Amino acid sequence: MAFQCQRDSYAREFTTTVVSCSPAELQTVGSNGKKEVLSGFHVVLEDTLLFPEGGGQPDDRGTINDISVLRVTRRGAQADHFTQTPLTPGTEVQVRVDWERRFDHMQQHSGQHLITAVADHLFGLKTTSWELGRLRSVIELDSPSVTAEQVAAIEQSVNEKIRDRLPVYVQELSLDDPGVEQVRGRGLPDDHAGPIRVVTIKSVDSNMCCGTHVSNLSDLQVIKILGSEKGKKNKTNVTFLAGNRVLKWMEKSHSTEKALTALLKCGAEDHVEAVKKLQNSSKLLQKNNLNLLRDLAVHIAHSLRNSPDWGGVVTLHRKEGDSEFMNIIANEIGSEETLLFLTVGEEKGAGLFLLAGPAEAVETLAPRVAEVLEGKGAGKKGRFQGKATKMSRRAEVQALLQDYVSTPGLRQHAECSAEE
Repeated sequence: MAFQCQRDSYAREFTTTVVSCSPAELQTVGSNGKKEVLSGFHVVLEDTLLFPEGGGQPDDRGTINDISVLRVTRRGAQADHFTQTPLTPGTEVQVRVDWERRFDHMQQHSGQHLITAVADHLFGLKTTSWELGRLRSVIELDSPSVTAEQVAAIEQSVNEKIRDRLPVYVQELSLDDPGVEQVRGRGLPDDHAGPIRVVTIKSVDSNMCCGTHVSNLSDLQVIKILGSEKGKKNKTNVTFLAGNRVLKWMEKSHSTEKALTALLKCGAEDHVEAVKKLQNSSKLLQKNNLNLLRDLAVHIAHSLRNSPDWGGVVTLHRKEGDSEFMNIIANEIGSEETLLFLTVGEEKGAGLFLLAGPAEAVETLAPRVAEVLEGKGAGKKGRFQGKATKMSRRAEVQALLQDYVSTPGLRQHAECSAEE
């Protein structure tokens, strides 16, 4: 039996009766990105206006007596509506669908049928699967490649058919109906029972499908194929937008274009060239900056070598710099007889650190230094470097190092290790 949402995809409200309500849980993803488990109820209705996920199409959202439905799933011939409020069996209820979400899914799903049929008709490109995504949808074609010319031809053809206002209608055929042999499809679910639902685009395509669809291709408005890319197992993925998604994409693109025009001080037709010039300038500046940073590192190394602290603990912190900057200093200075502690980054935020000196001393101190700075790193042969989250604790590290070299026996042991 088809649900009300399948019999009339354009219906927005529907009255039905609660059949059952049982405790249930729903696994979902919270606003923090972590998985959460919600406690609630599975409500079964005599019939439903809310489409349960299936056929590559996500489920609907909506309400039952103004109670939010958070998920709809198919179980055999019935649909489970997950709510966090119980509903009494036998109660007559009003079901409302989130129309914006529903119509979007109708546009994308009918758009997929149209693209699939045209790609097959024009180039013999068979669809093996598809995904209706939150922002854009993807059709997987059974071909290792699809040319830009083929994509353009498919897009032109589907939009011509939209302008032709071809009707889309739904039929239910019995399994033994001879017409079933003429219907495209990838097989029926294992638990399928009853007649086969067939969605037909007049003179274009007939396909087994359980989803919700537009009644005329004109409701698709327009289809934009964004491109193709290599998929899995010698397949090609074609990404597309249909209907209102095209308008939203154009609005976003236009806003970006206006922002770039203001930033680059040139018209949209010159954006690419202006960005190329900026990239070239940036690369030149980065190269010059790196050379200056290297020269500065060498100069700092010589200054540290002449420091009165040489032979004990020598420290340096700079806001600007990177791992290469610190390694140049360490390489230039040579620190077999001194503990060298270098840091770059924010004074009290995150940054990078390097500890160099006698191999045994570095091996002993490095884990404790990383712990104090609440960071992690790695190293060998008298050098340890890594990332830190608490640069504000550099003084504690310095005290730790000073305590090490000041402890009788430890410094002497480190010096002997260095001489060996």
